[in-house]
Formats: sequence, structure tokens, C-alpha cells
Amino acid sequence: MTYANRFAGKTVIVTGSSMGIGEAIARRFHAEGANVVINSRKQADCDAVVESLGERALAVPGDVSSSAFATEIVSKTVEAFGGLDVLVNNAGVGFSGRLSKARDEDIDRIIDINLKGILYLTREAFPHLLAAKGNVINISSVSGLGGDWGLGIYNASKGGVCNLTRAMALEFGSQGVRANAICPSMTRSDMTTGVTESEVALKMLANRMPLGRPAEPEEIAGPTLFLASEDACFVNGVLLPVDGGVTASNGQPNFFGG
Repeated sequence: MTYANRFAGKTVIVTGSSMGIGEAIARRFHAEGANVVINSRKQADCDAVVESLGERALAVPGDVSSSAFATEIVSKTVEAFGGLDVLVNNAGVGFSGRLSKARDEDIDRIIDINLKGILYLTREAFPHLLAAKGNVINISSVSGLGGDWGLGIYNASKGGVCNLTRAMALEFGSQGVRANAICPSMTRSDMTTGVTESEVALKMLANRMPLGRPAEPEEIAGPTLFLASEDACFVNGVLLPVDGGVTASNGQPNFFGG
């Protein structure tokens, strides 16, 4: 497929981009001319994506839940490409189970990666985004728009991402930096294989989603690039469901969040 060259000369960090939604987003930005920074916790996974992309790609492995790593990835990005135009906070982990049975380490891991990671990295990136009049895209979930059975900690983290996105839009918007969020529903990825590779679960999913299937990662990438582009220059503080109609009935998720 041939894409427009909307991001030629722009630099984009996509966290959690060695696979799944993050990789699809990074590949689409690269296809549209951007310099892209590939991130995950494993060097080899990042290197594999960078090797396949070729020029205009940089691997910066590390854990987004570390404030020191936020400094590192932004510094290496600016050193390599001269600035930063778009930050896509995609890195995240899931957890399912009864809230009453959750361990401290389960709670800490979800909040540290899904929410604190965004706070650390956006704080570090903001001066460069301000200089570029760039923007932030947070990958949240329809699970951030309401509750799901057995996903209490995940709901809390993604609900925080949604409210944080609105706060960013208010704080940053007057300075020319936009902030928006994508809220996917069930999407095929390593994190969702327990559902997407189960015939029984897929039948349940088909009954609950108007389009009758999970999303593919590439179907999340397109709306993400729209929000980052000049076509969305007056879009700020939006929580955009990309969910196949899951939230159409009452604006709330229906069991299967992203």
C-alpha cells in the first residue's frame, strides 16, 4: 500500500513498539516519512524492527516505568534526529483477575507501566514537543471509559490515562501542543492471544462487538496517525474509541476491552 508523506522530516517516539499495536504504529509513521524510535524492554526485539525498517529508525530499549529511562530515550532521540515532534505512549501491560485477590506487585506493575510511564516520558519530552509545536498520543483502551469484569486494576490504569490525556490537553493546548488518546477494544496482539486464539472466546467476542471480530494492529495505526497529523490540528483532548462499535450503545465498554 502507498501512503502519503505526511511526516517527512518529523521524529516520533513510539513506546512498546517491537510488536503489536506499537509496531504497527511505528511502521506506519516510518512509511509516511518519519524518523521513528523503537522501544521495548528487549534490545533484540527493538533491533529486529529497526533492521527491517532500515534508515530513519533508532532502537532505544528500556523500561518506561523508570524516570531515568524517560530521560535516556528523549536524550538519545534528540541527539540522533535533532528534535521530537510526536510522542506515542503505547507501552502497556494487562492483568485480569479479581481485585480482591490482587497482589501488591500486580498493582504496582500495572500502574507503573500503564500510567506512571506516560507521566515520566511526557514530562521529559514536553520541552521538545513545545519547540516543535508537536503532539502527544496516548494509547488507552475502551476499558478506560468504564468498568469490566475482572479487569479492575487495568481499568484503573487506563481510566487514569484517559483523564490524564484531558489534563494534558488543557495544560499544553494553550502552548500549541495537542494531546489526544486512542481507545481500542480487543485487538490481536501478544497480550490478547488468550482470547484471539480461543474459538470459544472469539464466538463470545463476535456476539458483543457490532463488527463481529477483534481489530488488527494496523487498524489502530491509521486513526493514531490521523490524530498526530495536521488534518487533526484542531483536535485536542479527544478520547477516540477505535472499537468496532463496542461503545456505540451507551459509551461504555462491553466486557472485552483493548
